[in-house]
Amino acid sequence: MTTGSGQHTVLATVPSDAFGSLRKRPTSRTERFAMGKALRRQVPRKTLGEWEPPAGRPDPVDLIRRSHEGRLAELVPIRVARMMTSPYGFLRGTAIVMAVDVAGLPATGITPVICGDAHLGNFGFYASPEGELVIDLNDFDEAHPGAWEWDLRRLVASIWVAGRQNSATEEHCADAVLSCVAAYRAEVDFLAEQPLLMRSYNRLDVERLHETATEKSLRAEIERAARRARTRTSDRALPKFTHEHEGRRRIVEQPPLIAHVPEQESEHLGAALDDYLQTLAPHWRRVLGGYTLVDIAHKVVGVGSVGLRAYVALLEGSDPDDVLFLQLKQARRSVLAPFVHGDSAWHAHQGQRVVEYQQALQTVSDPLLGWTTVGDRQYYVRQFRNMKGTVPLDAIDAVALADYAGIVGHLLAKGHARTSGASMIAGYAGRSDKVDRAMVRFARAYADQTEADHAGLVAAVRRGVLPATEGATDAVSSAFRP
Repeated sequence: MTTGSGQHTVLATVPSDAFGSLRKRPTSRTERFAMGKALRRQVPRKTLGEWEPPAGRPDPVDLIRRSHEGRLAELVPIRVARMMTSPYGFLRGTAIVMAVDVAGLPATGITPVICGDAHLGNFGFYASPEGELVIDLNDFDEAHPGAWEWDLRRLVASIWVAGRQNSATEEHCADAVLSCVAAYRAEVDFLAEQPLLMRSYNRLDVERLHETATEKSLRAEIERAARRARTRTSDRALPKFTHEHEGRRRIVEQPPLIAHVPEQESEHLGAALDDYLQTLAPHWRRVLGGYTLVDIAHKVVGVGSVGLRAYVALLEGSDPDDVLFLQLKQARRSVLAPFVHGDSAWHAHQGQRVVEYQQALQTVSDPLLGWTTVGDRQYYVRQFRNMKGTVPLDAIDAVALADYAGIVGHLLAKGHARTSGASMIAGYAGRSDKVDRAMVRFARAYADQTEADHAGLVAAVRRGVLPATEGATDAVSSAFRP
């Protein structure tokens, strides 16, 4: 566990063999709860509210430059420009900065599988295998065993930054963080008392989400976002993303964001997709075996992922209108890995890491999740258009923000409780609002830090230290980027 001195002490995770045998002495929930409660003596709950940049804190611009190593150089200016748009855009693109910061803070040592990038925009809609629209965590590039506080810290900081961008008062931002952390505590406390299998079945579909939201404006936004998400399917994407060329369907190019790859690279990617089939469950392997790969293109996505290799593959079934888009995304070592013992021994393939931890954190996942390798690069594969969508943050007013923050706090707790440590987290956090109030102090202080770091990024671009697409130096606005 860390001492709060700014020095990074690698956290130890639960030994992997603890999950490899049914013939072991169980530790009761009561014992686990007591173990968590006892941790308050080592890491008092009020210390979770502390944030001061330590002496010798790494320069965020240096960390960003380090994160650009191995990315496509021509796309790095796009990534920097997207981070320049606002403090929230900066926060989205700098998981590495916050990982370094939180790893130097007091930590309980309770290490479930965590998202690693649990900001407010990384929750959204997608289709369950049964075709129902659900909402959950939806980005797992940094997922890894780690301190539960790391995820919660990132989430509450993002809530405060988002609230400020939407012109919420500091009081409203505090209310939203209190709502988030209270919901997290309540959900962990509830699930800690449930059978292990029940925790794995607990999920939030759109109908329940609509009932959970109490603010009328948020319910309206959920309804609108759900309608949009239901239209985001492969067949509906066909006219927008493809066209006929010499008798075959081709993905439409939009350089530099969407561009076809050289023939040899396309061949390697096709072979990698064949290998990917072997990572699927037998039924889904048979289903995909009925499709044919007809085109593939590089596609820039997100903020943090810009510059890493990401491809969209178009597959056709036996009918020309039976189409499927798959996405291959390059996977690299999680930014949390240096601070948690056991990473390299657990996952040599980072695409496999992303897939397994996504399945661990989500109640239901894309059945086509798998992984593959192209040369020395590792990838995970998923559906590109399976009703993905989000509640737009710039459409949420200050009161609705608190309501939505409670929903995502519930979802984060559900993910953590599915893996390990629920009883210990419940024992540590308790039923008072001490953790809630501590996280309010942290969120406000780290929002200030994020704004200062964002200003540092803008200054670095203006000095020519970092490249950005033309015109981006004046693009510091309150707009949220998709």
